Amino acid sequence: MRRLTLLDPHAQTNRRPIAYDDHFHDECGVFGIFGHAEAANLTYLGLHALQHRGQESAGIVTSDGEGLYAHRAMGLVQDVFTEDAIGKLPGRVAIGHVRYSTAGGSHLKNAQPFAVDYARGSLAVCHNGNLTNADEVRETLEARGSIFQSSSDTEVLVHLVAMSKEVAIEDRIVDALSHVKGAYSLLFLTEDTIVAVRDPRGIRPLCLGILPGNRDAHVLASEPTSFDLIGAEYVRDVEPGEIIVIDSAGIRSIRIPETAERQACIFEYVYFARPDSALGGSSVYEVRKRLGETLAKEHAIDADVVIPVPDSGVPSAIGYARALGIPFEMGLIRSHYVGRTFIEPQQSIRHFGVRLKLNPVETAIKGRRVVVVDDSIVRGTTSRKIVKMVRDAGAREVHLRISSPPTQWPCYYGIDTPTRRELIASSHTIEEIGRYVTADTIGYLSLEGMLAAAGGDPNSYCHACFSGKYAIPFTPSNKRQMRLVGV
Repeated sequence: MRRLTLLDPHAQTNRRPIAYDDHFHDECGVFGIFGHAEAANLTYLGLHALQHRGQESAGIVTSDGEGLYAHRAMGLVQDVFTEDAIGKLPGRVAIGHVRYSTAGGSHLKNAQPFAVDYARGSLAVCHNGNLTNADEVRETLEARGSIFQSSSDTEVLVHLVAMSKEVAIEDRIVDALSHVKGAYSLLFLTEDTIVAVRDPRGIRPLCLGILPGNRDAHVLASEPTSFDLIGAEYVRDVEPGEIIVIDSAGIRSIRIPETAERQACIFEYVYFARPDSALGGSSVYEVRKRLGETLAKEHAIDADVVIPVPDSGVPSAIGYARALGIPFEMGLIRSHYVGRTFIEPQQSIRHFGVRLKLNPVETAIKGRRVVVVDDSIVRGTTSRKIVKMVRDAGAREVHLRISSPPTQWPCYYGIDTPTRRELIASSHTIEEIGRYVTADTIGYLSLEGMLAAAGGDPNSYCHACFSGKYAIPFTPSNKRQMRLVGV
């Protein structure tokens, strides 16, 4: 039996990108395909469509039925996967991953998918989410002699699968998952099988598709937008607690024994998912417009123009403007060519960091009462600079509207968030935030308004970053982690 072939990525570890925005940062994206001659090429395209979910590293592992082939590197998908690199990834089965680190640092050793050889063959895994008891499980495994190659929580699963006494890969995975808690959308790859798993609460998204020209070719992805790029058809979401097994015998579904109430991440609708995605049967674009419409009902203002903070604030601003009958303008223009790092000049330039990404359109702003709509405020520093930038462009008044509630709590389920003490809303009232960002008025969408706009059962969403009501109970290890990040 041929073993894993790990290609040398010839890539140096990069620094984490300089953040010239004030958002929670995207978690990760996963993509998999079974039964297509161009599995590596299609996975590359699928990851390209998921690039917004992670920009630090990218990786693909393929199988030719006898062994696994892996290529991972730091950087964006189009930079990591040259034609030569893809040409060295043979086979009709593949999984891929784009990463923004939420557990483990920004290093090549933490890039996914992880791929290993063990007693029963070869195994690769990629993960979107966070295991909340990973430190505790890791300590137990290390005490038993396990040696870890990375600081990522995902590697815990590799060890648990390898140590399982079960025979079938899906049974080994079920056994491994019985030891962990948290949020996960997972893709496992062996020489001849893909196994997809979504955690019992369905916190992180995962969906299933099929290629019309080849009904045996199944695809899996964090968001269905990646299906659009490769011409695949969306079939359905992977259900919370569902395990999908795809091999030469076809596709079958089993359930994780653990049961829990569905609690999908509400922030996917607010910011993370692409607006052209559909999650849980709902159009993200339409949900964001409803967020803006509800925001207008809760925080109407007499103004001359509504402008979004692009790109994430655009649908909500459309909804806000339409609800109040105020003209909508693209008063801020975003540069799409800002690199991962940038050398800031020693001589101070006004609003330098923000102007790298945004620049005002003076003719849309000057002399007007302006409503600026954004999806969220994290630290408040960027919002302050944007308000001042709009005012400097000649606005008579600047009113800030946020299409989500105040973000007061860190996320432990796969989103890179600051510590609680860094979240401005955790220690300041809305009025104090308004004064800090220098807006004439400020208005946040209420939690109730956000849940109503999202639709469906309000209890079916995780909104811990807004409410502090965490979906998964904390173990002693979790509580230790909470103290480390300032909760």
